[in-house]
Order: sequence, then structure tokens, then C-alpha cells
Amino acid sequence: MPSALDTPQGAAALAESLLPPLGNRWLHTQAVAARAREATAAVSEDDRDLLVAAAWLHDIGYAPELRETGFHPLDGARHLESLGAPSRLVRLVAHHSGAVYEAEQRGLSAELAVYEREDSPVLDALIFADMTTGPAGESFDFDTRIDEILVRYEPGTEVHNAISKARPYLSEAVARVQVRLR
Repeated sequence: MPSALDTPQGAAALAESLLPPLGNRWLHTQAVAARAREATAAVSEDDRDLLVAAAWLHDIGYAPELRETGFHPLDGARHLESLGAPSRLVRLVAHHSGAVYEAEQRGLSAELAVYEREDSPVLDALIFADMTTGPAGESFDFDTRIDEILVRYEPGTEVHNAISKARPYLSEAVARVQVRLR
């Protein structure tokens, strides 16, 4: 049976079933999906719906009922996999926004490695959408977004350490999208 999860409508419906109780996380998700729609020109026409679907679903692992590891990219990917979502969608959610760096901090590298990372314009555009959107849906430039994360998470925490290490990788992805959009 084909999946509707890799369509923007199907992905939005799933996100809306899980994230609204999380307040700002839901506002962030809606804004990331809108930003991804704005960035669709940076990916092939065939990948545009997948990009927007991944944006809708990138943070579903924060939903309390999906928490297994406490690492939202992995928990979200596992849930999508359990629903029979397409592999590319699962892998994009698993690897959004430099997840490999945080997985290393949390001792979950082997678990994340089950999902192969695709280095592609789609992953770049998903990173762009997430890393230019604030925690309550604000539109930020990349450096403002990174600085906001580093202030929100104390030095020494997994997220602070991971974002610090991931900053060059994330910056390069955002820059590639900006070039593609010109």
C-alpha cells in the first residue's frame, strides 16, 4: 500500500496529530514546513513534496508518546519506519540538522547509523528550513538561529556540544541552498 506520509498533506496530518500539545514546537514545525515550501526551488521537482513532508515530520520524535531514546531524530525515524513510511523520508528525519553530531554526544551513533545519511540538495534544504527558523516559528538568519540554540542549551550539554561541532557543516548546507535559490 503506498504511503501518504511522503506527501505534504499526509505528513502535515501526522504532525498535527502529535505536536500541537507541545506549543512552541508545533509553531516551529509549521514555520519550518513553510520555509521548506519557500526553498523547493533548491531541489529537483521530483523531490519537492518529499522536502516539505520531511519538514513537517522532522521533529515528531519530540512527541511524548514516541520517546524511546530521548533523541528526537532517532525516535521520529523509528516511528515513521514503524508506520511504513518511505525509506528516504525516514532517513531525512533521522539525519536532519546534523543529527550525527548529537548522536555522538549521546552515545547513539550506532543506532543512528542504521539510517544511511543522504548528502543531497533535499537534506541541505531541510537543514536550511530548520536552521533559519526559531523555536517559536520566528524567521532567523543562520547565525542568529545557531546562537539562539547555544544560549538555550547550557555549555556542556549534548545539544550545545553537538551544535558547536556541527556549525560548520550546517553553515555549508545553508550556504549551498542559498546559492541554489539565486
